[in-house]
Amino acid sequence: MRSKTFSSYPASLGARVLLAAALLGSLAALPARAALQDEIQVYDDSINDPGEFGLELHVNTTPRGIATPSYPGEKVSLHGWRITPEFSWGLTRTVELGLYVPTVLDAKGQYQLAGLKGRVKWLPIRPEGDDGIGWFTGFNLELSQSRAEYDPARLSTESKWILGHRSQNGFLGFNLNIGNEIEGPNAGDRPDIEYAFKGMRELGAGWSAGAEYYLGTGAVGRTLPADQQDRRVFLIAEIDRKPWEFHFGIGKGLTSATDDLTLKFIAEIPMNLLH
Repeated sequence: MRSKTFSSYPASLGARVLLAAALLGSLAALPARAALQDEIQVYDDSINDPGEFGLELHVNTTPRGIATPSYPGEKVSLHGWRITPEFSWGLTRTVELGLYVPTVLDAKGQYQLAGLKGRVKWLPIRPEGDDGIGWFTGFNLELSQSRAEYDPARLSTESKWILGHRSQNGFLGFNLNIGNEIEGPNAGDRPDIEYAFKGMRELGAGWSAGAEYYLGTGAVGRTLPADQQDRRVFLIAEIDRKPWEFHFGIGKGLTSATDDLTLKFIAEIPMNLLH
């Protein structure tokens, strides 16, 4: 969401070092896609200006879904709420740091901190000019620590490769997500792969509608059968009433391995409200 000044910047030496480290992290033979559903979004060209702070609130719930735990001690998503503040800070014109604080209100009414997640987002190419029209590409690297009842991977990384295009009235975005388990029962196994797609169309001043599609195919070289893959489609709407921005989504699981109905909400909260 946080769309700021649009421009394209050459990659600095520091950015090249960051990319090299991210490549090594994403290709290391350490697996697993996080089970904790703390955020559901397709990363785009949003980035804070240097020195600028940001705050987004991610909320999602599962009215209908899988009721059977996939491993001993798991708290399933069914009837639970995931509430995650995301704090961000612009380090340079192309690099942004972020911190997620995922919390869970489970079906029994117990509320607790589910872990912590830090990220580094690098966006060297963005549309030039004030109209924001053009291609963008970048990379996001996350390091997550989670409670065992929400994710068997106690410590994991996720590499997000970002690509997309903005037109006068539309948006197309694609993420390739590579999940690596560092500490947990599958540490040392192959990385997991997820693809995420987003298409939006502006329907009026300050509001747009579209769809997102998420596809988790399993580990690299070990593609799951189609009926066991994580396949979800969301109908989404976004409202831009600066400084407020809102994102709404209703998602349908397309396989028996996916929650049947998920609702999500993201709000960008003006930082001046916290002063």
